[in-house]
Amino acid sequence: MTEIHNKARIRWACRRGMLELDVLFMPFVDEAFDSLSAQQQAVLQRLLEADDPDLFAWFMGHQECKDPELKQMVQLILDRVRV
Repeated sequence: MTEIHNKARIRWACRRGMLELDVLFMPFVDEAFDSLSAQQQAVLQRLLEADDPDLFAWFMGHQECKDPELKQMVQLILDRVRV
């Protein structure tokens, strides 16, 4: 799959229907996706497979993600996107 198709697929997966998550994911993918390594892109894709309640809890600091790679991606997104 080409990078453009992969980015479009990731961008589509970022549309969560929960405003709090949309305002984090959409700008991050638009501004930072191209600069991520292939491994980071894979971790982002894995993160987007998580359930919305879990994502919300991780991003809002209500829970800590137990997976170290996902936790690192959550922090990267929070560091890059200021709302």
